[in-house]
Amino acid sequence: SGSSDPYCVVKVDNEVVARTATVWKSLNPFWGEEYTLRLPGDFHSLAVYVLDEDTIGQDDFIGKVSLTRQQILAEPRGVDSWLSLAPVHPDEEVQGEIHLELQVPEQGHPRVLRCHLIEARDLAPRDISGTSDPFARVSCCGCTLETAVIKKTRFPRWDEVLEFEVAEGEAGGAVLSVEVWDWDIVGKNDFLGRVEFPLDTISMAPPKGWFQLLPLCSPTETHGVQLGALRLAVRLEEDTVLPPLCYQPLIQLLTEPVLSPAQPPAGTALAILEEVTSGESRQDVATKLVKIFLGQGLAVPLLDYLTTRELARTMDPNTIFRSNSLASKSVEQFMKVVGLPYLHEVLKPVVTRIFEEKKYVELDPGKMELSRSRRVISFKGSLSEAQVRESSLELLKGYLGDIVDAIVGSVERCPLLMRVAFKQLRRRVEERFPSEQHEDVRYFSISGFVFLRFFAPAVLTPKLFSLREQHADPRTGRTLLLLAK
Repeated sequence: SGSSDPYCVVKVDNEVVARTATVWKSLNPFWGEEYTLRLPGDFHSLAVYVLDEDTIGQDDFIGKVSLTRQQILAEPRGVDSWLSLAPVHPDEEVQGEIHLELQVPEQGHPRVLRCHLIEARDLAPRDISGTSDPFARVSCCGCTLETAVIKKTRFPRWDEVLEFEVAEGEAGGAVLSVEVWDWDIVGKNDFLGRVEFPLDTISMAPPKGWFQLLPLCSPTETHGVQLGALRLAVRLEEDTVLPPLCYQPLIQLLTEPVLSPAQPPAGTALAILEEVTSGESRQDVATKLVKIFLGQGLAVPLLDYLTTRELARTMDPNTIFRSNSLASKSVEQFMKVVGLPYLHEVLKPVVTRIFEEKKYVELDPGKMELSRSRRVISFKGSLSEAQVRESSLELLKGYLGDIVDAIVGSVERCPLLMRVAFKQLRRRVEERFPSEQHEDVRYFSISGFVFLRFFAPAVLTPKLFSLREQHADPRTGRTLLLLAK
């Protein structure tokens, strides 16, 4: 069809840790998915593979982006850019570790190098059964020996000792190479990984233990073929979590202006934090503040404090809470934490119906496909733009009516904390803009949060609010976009 059904797989040290949803029939997919991964401190690399999902047969690799731990750490604010996709070479896609022990006796002519191959674990599956038939091949000083083949496993145990004679003077510059292969009865064997040891280092400190398997060195040029690029934001944070008692002075400092409102507002810790927080980190700060104050049972007073300060700076009521300030971000995060089950209860039935019905909806004449809409709307003969528009309007009104009815009828199920927070917000807005000409501002201030930052984004991208497991197909996505608008 000239398009793909792309999705991403995230790997840390070759272990799959996340998979995005599939975006159907697109060469310019948007995922917008965020993952927080807890990693071991000694991890080596992070890779994102872009694949094309196929209904029949194996999914196809489109390309990958690989970042080493050093590359991520080199950017204090994280990596956030378009990164070109590199081709995926089978010999480079290795994983797992091998357990071995090397010994070189100090005496004897010639000396005998003993390589004890014990076992391997978490090898890459190369067979259709999801396993491999691994064997190890060891090379040293022009001699190559192999272990037995262990059938149908990714965790083989050989427990074999392979011996090599090392003549006097051969150790300098020589290398012991251990490769793991998947044995195939038909065709060539598949590479599973390798590890190398210089002989001069073996004599001084014989290696023993688990070693990560590494890929073959192979060219990665694309020969002029453009595979596309992936927009990726990666940030590595190292957190040291102390006992709760250690955080009490900080919590006291942050909650003091909320608990003692008589204090001059300009010099409080919250006020200073608000001023020094940049746009890039405002979301993170708001998320942390909301969690801290929810834990202290002070989330509503926090929002009251922040919104009151922003109202004091607002001269034009038409711009109320329009900016991505710390107050706006905090209210937004508060709604997501407190109101997500409520959001699901209200929206999920209608959103599920939209996904299942897959109706053709379009209001823009420049985007109408009259032949397609005729099949979907079940009209006979040719359709005019007016007929498509009329049918689309009726569908949108039906969906929107159901959503509004669900919201209006859910007052008693709306979380108490949300209701208290917005009741307080309405009172603060009335105090700030008391004149009759600004009577509607009290409602705009609340609907700006509840609809523009809560319900509408969830309708637009249900996947990001866990209302659906997959992103919408193009037709359903267009319906959701028009409905959100």
